Amino acid sequence: MAATHESEPQKRHMPVSGAEAPSLEHLDLRHARELFAASTDFTIGLEEEFALVDPNTLDLVNRFEELHAACQADELLAESAVGELISSEIEIRSGRSSNFAEAMERQRESRVRLFATAHELGIELAATGTHPWASYLDQRIIDTAHYRRLREELRWVAQRNNSWSLHVHVGIRNADRAVAVCDHLRGLLPGLLALSANSPFLDGQATGLHSMRTEIFTRTFPRCGVHEPFGDWESYTDFVELLVRTNSIVEATQLWWSVRPHHAFGTVELRICDAQSRGSESFALAGLIAACIAQAALDYDEVVFQRQLRHREIEENLWRAIRYGMGGKMIDFERREEIPTRAAVERLLEWTAPARKHAGIDVALPEQNGAQRAYAALGDGAGVEEIYRESVAETQRTYVPEGVSTK
Repeated sequence: MAATHESEPQKRHMPVSGAEAPSLEHLDLRHARELFAASTDFTIGLEEEFALVDPNTLDLVNRFEELHAACQADELLAESAVGELISSEIEIRSGRSSNFAEAMERQRESRVRLFATAHELGIELAATGTHPWASYLDQRIIDTAHYRRLREELRWVAQRNNSWSLHVHVGIRNADRAVAVCDHLRGLLPGLLALSANSPFLDGQATGLHSMRTEIFTRTFPRCGVHEPFGDWESYTDFVELLVRTNSIVEATQLWWSVRPHHAFGTVELRICDAQSRGSESFALAGLIAACIAQAALDYDEVVFQRQLRHREIEENLWRAIRYGMGGKMIDFERREEIPTRAAVERLLEWTAPARKHAGIDVALPEQNGAQRAYAALGDGAGVEEIYRESVAETQRTYVPEGVSTK
């Protein structure tokens, strides 16, 4: 997904698909290094994805092009609302913001306008990691050169990816520093995923997992999930240039790793989390992610990084996050013992206290996250459709607390 840290004159403008043509300039690693050298620390960009559903049936509807066309009549949405692979999805982006409070304010305004525009067209917006029953065979991939190429390359993998997420970008100065931050954040991904888990249903049934989205996106896309540590920009560049020479990638957006340096904007982007049904929880999660990225940079500056977790260790905790979410346990590999996942996430809060204080980010963990609430309702006898209907209603109430109004 494209990011939100453009040059100042165009800092909010995005094309329909996020990438209409091969972004070969984003594979110029020398230019990317220069962008990181000029980047401003700890600027923030938020990206929230929504499903387009029928207000009555809650089925997915392939109406992105119609909704996006309506967004062009709004000066803000014309720049902040974009497409993401399938025609039953839309995304809004805050644009580059100097701090987290500004990013939230911008995103709030985009939420208000997008929900109102969708309402006028008879479209409801939903925010969960997966749709509980929609068939991926019924979803239409957006007809752009970028997505036609993606469909041709990935085939079933692209068609199957009906999922919705939250992404956060943070400006990081210096390319070596950005790579080091990404390397360090690898070990934090399971905890952040567990906190975000909000996709327990698929194909009309409870899957038993807390983040089914991770299984159908992160586990299936190439160059996705948790990369091995690169160490420095030179090693990172060597691998990316190898992928280009061997015809593995033709644009930077084909590097789908769950945390990555973004070549076009001089940011570190973290992209492992499920979309959040409650607007307040989306902001809280985004705040914690931003604080983790910033704290990792501060630790790098103070030379206080701890041992990098090995890939197999991260993968073990990642599975626990997928399967059990916040209700499970993680492995503390330093102490060689299990700890409650909630305790692992509370450690993130404690660790990021300096960055959060500096940035004015206040994070409150929910008593239960989206998947936990869904499974609790299921245990109380509610059906999948009833649970999803309440989730969609909750999204309307909490993303636009003042209520959706028409123009």
